[in-house]
Amino acid sequence: MIRSLLWKPGQPVEKIEGIADFDTLFANPEAVLWVDMVDPTDQESFILTHDFHFHPLAIEDVIEEEDVISELSRSKIDDYKNYLYAEFSLTEKITREEGIKLQEVHLFLTKNAVVSVRDEHHRIFNYLHNRALRDDRLMSRGAEFLFHNLLDVMVDNYNSILEYFEKEVDAIEEDVLGEPDEETVKNIFTLRRDIYDLKRIVLPQREMLRQISRGQFPLVSERAAVYFRDIHDHLTRIIELSESHRDTLISALDVYFSNVSTKTNQIIKILTIFTVILMPPTFLVGLWGMNFKYMPEYNWKYGYLAFWVIIAIITLVMILFFKRKKWI
Repeated sequence: MIRSLLWKPGQPVEKIEGIADFDTLFANPEAVLWVDMVDPTDQESFILTHDFHFHPLAIEDVIEEEDVISELSRSKIDDYKNYLYAEFSLTEKITREEGIKLQEVHLFLTKNAVVSVRDEHHRIFNYLHNRALRDDRLMSRGAEFLFHNLLDVMVDNYNSILEYFEKEVDAIEEDVLGEPDEETVKNIFTLRRDIYDLKRIVLPQREMLRQISRGQFPLVSERAAVYFRDIHDHLTRIIELSESHRDTLISALDVYFSNVSTKTNQIIKILTIFTVILMPPTFLVGLWGMNFKYMPEYNWKYGYLAFWVIIAIITLVMILFFKRKKWI
């Protein structure tokens, strides 16, 4: 599917559906063109070669099917002199079971056109389409600013993941300070995995924005580079927050193991105290239970009662001694 927007000076933004005469539209230096392709067919993909004359290596990166987990985090930007080609990872959603789900967005920036290619629909592109139709400033400022807005909105989409991380970290802190269990440890390691995945995605994106913001590409003017610097700062903030969440999880894990160790020591302490308390009665039972005919108190009328009184007194004395020592 192809959805395109065309802006010409003094005219409202025009919406174009499907394949059009893009090479003619693209040839107008005063116009700004945005071609948005979603899961393009072979015929639709052909316009990348026929109309825009993009390099075969860049087109190959667009159309080949890559493994989602291993490749989507490797954002990059290549300069082909007449245009820039960029790969950017867009977050779909995050769940505790599956982690971060992503899709790869391919972007081409020319002097007066932007071409975006992706596999699935996403709400932020619908938002930008509607915004461009309502307010032509999104496109009238030029292709470089349209390119900036696309990257800016995709980076802003990370906010939902950061909110998820903050909520999960707060819940884990409450669990650790309360009654942690094995599920708490599982959640800690799962969240650490997701935070690591986010950093793995964002780090190459920050490097890409650093290159753009420093004016390394002629297609991005110094006037526009300032705005890309803001996206770079946003990505830096995301990395810093991720590091902060990771440190919090490490501390939570230490607290969990400390609690487990404390509880284990408490259990061992109680069992040891019971063992020590039962040692004198066990000794007495063993002593008086020996099978000898001639023993003191053997035929004593109150011998059995005296036996229990002695055991009770010894047990009580030991309990009072442990309490005085604050061992129990």
